Amino acid sequence: MIPTPIQSALATMLDLEVPALLIGGQACILYGGAEFSRDLDLMVAARADSLPPLEAALHALEATLVALPALRLDFLRRGHAVHYRCGRADTDGLRIDIMTHPPRLGDLEAVWNRGVTFQLGEDTVPVIALADLIATKKTQRDKDWATIGELIEADIVAHRASADPEHLALWLREAREPDTLLELAAALPDLTGDEARQRPLLAIALRQDRAGLEVALAEEQIKGKRADREYWAPLRAELEQMRHEHRRAGNQL
Repeated sequence: MIPTPIQSALATMLDLEVPALLIGGQACILYGGAEFSRDLDLMVAARADSLPPLEAALHALEATLVALPALRLDFLRRGHAVHYRCGRADTDGLRIDIMTHPPRLGDLEAVWNRGVTFQLGEDTVPVIALADLIATKKTQRDKDWATIGELIEADIVAHRASADPEHLALWLREAREPDTLLELAAALPDLTGDEARQRPLLAIALRQDRAGLEVALAEEQIKGKRADREYWAPLRAELEQMRHEHRRAGNQL
């Protein structure tokens, strides 16, 4: 099998021991979400010793910076993403987006401990846990909220026959389909009641009120999109200031 550009780039990262978890669209595909993505998104450990192997991998991929900010740990730790474009023949044109602190992920050590692995060709690839991946997808884009629903439905199909309490709780916390939530609430009233403390719309599911649940899901999405805008506002302002200073100094990427 001829490796894809993404597989080739991941293999380079693994060969050079870059401490990273796969996130973004490619992680969604591995979990069964029908997301189309040509980019490679990585969560790199927020440590100084992460940068030398990362820089070596980017050099091996003949990758060039395509947008500010530069690859600096202080920028990454504040939540910025760093963007590269590969130039090596087997990865030519592939965009790599690098973060150390994706949105809505609190305890980064716990995120790393929850990471799982997938087999991709001959490589074993570290991937962010499903619950953490879902947290990163609560963006301003409607398609990301649809992807969350697809991820949960795929997880239900994969684990329905042997679901443990952790999976059941995740489905109740994150499902986007009204019929799924109504079915779960009817089958698991006690657990649904417990989870309703964190997700109030589950109380509506317990009442089997489909119309009310549809409204509540829409409102939940609007609230999540607003929270994402508020999260990115200071980072976007800082990035715009960087660009202004960069242009004023006569620099170009």
